[in-house]
Order: sequence, then C-alpha cells, then structure tokens
Amino acid sequence: MEVNDLPQPPPDPAAARGFRVAERLLLIVIAAMTMGAAGIEVWRVIQVQSINLADILLMFLYTEVIGMIAVFYIGRGSTFVYPIFIAITALARLIVLQGKNMAAENIVFEAGAILLLAVAAIIIVRAEKT
Repeated sequence: MEVNDLPQPPPDPAAARGFRVAERLLLIVIAAMTMGAAGIEVWRVIQVQSINLADILLMFLYTEVIGMIAVFYIGRGSTFVYPIFIAITALARLIVLQGKNMAAENIVFEAGAILLLAVAAIIIVRAEKT
C-alpha cells in the first residue's frame, strides 16, 4: 500500500483561511517594520551627511525584503529566490564591514558561501522555468 492510497482527511477551509489571514497580517507588520527601519537609516544618513557602501547594501537588504513581501502578495516569481538574494547581500555587507579585520580564510569562506547561494538561485530559477 502506497502513501497516496491512504485516505486523506478533508482540508479544513476555516483553518486554511486563518493561516492565510495570519500570514497576511504578519507580512504587513514586516513591511511596516522594514519601511520604518529604512526610514531611520535614511534619516541617519541625512544627519551624518555621509553615505558609504555599507549604507547602500543595507538599503538593498530592505529593498529585497519589500520585494519578497510583494512576491508573496502578487504570487508571481519564486518565493525561494528572494531569501537567497537577501543572504547574498547580507554576506556581501558583512565582508564590506569586516573585510579589513577578517582573516583571509574567512573572507574566502564567505565568498564561497555567496557563490554557493548564487548557484542555488540559478538552479531554482531554471528549475521553475521547466
């Protein structure tokens, strides 16, 4: 007897609706928090009157989080690729911020992690096209 042959319980539409509502509410909270954090960062840059690469990469992180939320709402595109992009940007930001003080092998490990994530993103995107 295979798993597919076993009787399946009917889906509970009320529970599914509840989870969808909870997901949407949490996405709204995450979007609001991300926009607030981006606003605080822009305000800090205005006050300091200096922009560096770490600030720009941080804004990319915020942009990618908002993009991931948009993908969840719109339902187009891969929801798995955006977290990979966020991880790549976070690792790049870490290298930029701590690159001078890091051991060389740690930079190589983080660069390898970025390469591995990039390959994973390519595989996911190509697999979804087939």
